[in-house]
Amino acid sequence: MVKASLQSISKSPSSIVFGVAFPLIFILVFGFLGGGKGFSIHVAAAPGSDTTNPFFQSLQHVPVLKWKSEPDTAAVSKDLREGNIVATIDVQKQPEGVQPQYKVVLHAASSQMDKLPQLESVLKEVTQRQDPEIMARTEALARISVQVAEVREFKTIDFILPGQLGFSLLAGSIFGTAFVFFNMRQTLVLKRFFATPVRREVIVLSEGIARMVFQLITSVVIIGVGYYAFDYTLIHGFWTFFQLLCLSAIGIMVFMGFGFIISGIAKSESSIPPLANLITLPQFLLAGTFFSIDNFPKWLQPISKALPLTYLNDAMRKVAFEGVGIWEVKWDILILLAWGFVGYMVAGRVFKWE
Repeated sequence: MVKASLQSISKSPSSIVFGVAFPLIFILVFGFLGGGKGFSIHVAAAPGSDTTNPFFQSLQHVPVLKWKSEPDTAAVSKDLREGNIVATIDVQKQPEGVQPQYKVVLHAASSQMDKLPQLESVLKEVTQRQDPEIMARTEALARISVQVAEVREFKTIDFILPGQLGFSLLAGSIFGTAFVFFNMRQTLVLKRFFATPVRREVIVLSEGIARMVFQLITSVVIIGVGYYAFDYTLIHGFWTFFQLLCLSAIGIMVFMGFGFIISGIAKSESSIPPLANLITLPQFLLAGTFFSIDNFPKWLQPISKALPLTYLNDAMRKVAFEGVGIWEVKWDILILLAWGFVGYMVAGRVFKWE
């Protein structure tokens, strides 16, 4: 039954398109374009910086500077390491009578060196606006020094590839499972199975194994293209690659449950795409596939954080770039498994032989 199901999948053009071609197109586009952004400089206040002095307050109103607020030092360091900010700005007011009046230290990431001259120019412009009488003596108000931290470059592909891989697993698992089981029911194949000693669990398991084998092959292709063509980060090499495949297997298992639900409630083959899109499209847009969910409005973020694909994408990015182990993303996995448990409970209720 596994062999027959694999043959069926391999002969389905839609499986190839949704499973391989569709995500690869996005990876190639973002890989070649590099995800260019408009001119803005993302910064954060360094832990311990004097944020109450006039100089710092002036920096807050500079349109080019996009300030990111983080709760602790670890979060700021993570933003710096992953390239979410160009630098942290540490502004300290000197004692009375000491020149310059302010000491400004930039802790910059080595991967963002191209933006440092622009950032220094912005700071000098603010310095001159603070005291017009010292236009020619900028150093009298604030001395700006730069400290560069050597960190790995967080490339566009490091964010895009896990999102596209996760969506590929989601779409392939849901569409593939829904169409296969509906067609088996419509052509009375399931009804014939009902008259044999084959149990329902065996049918579901064999289809699940076949679908997982195909989707894991897809994962290997997508990760391989990203790694060899666009230098996608696999921090621990093969071990990271293996952990990504384990996460992919968990995602496939969970997402197939939604496919079983759709195949059970669909009244006709034409009703499957709208039902499947109700599940896949919101996650495609809101689960951090293209953009970090931190960029969404505050009211939308709880919705994004409730979606199962969000946790698969998050776990893959942590494993691939930060080098964490499977155990360290256990909460992401537990939430995924909770979704899977609910999905299979519902699927068992709506399963029909004909």
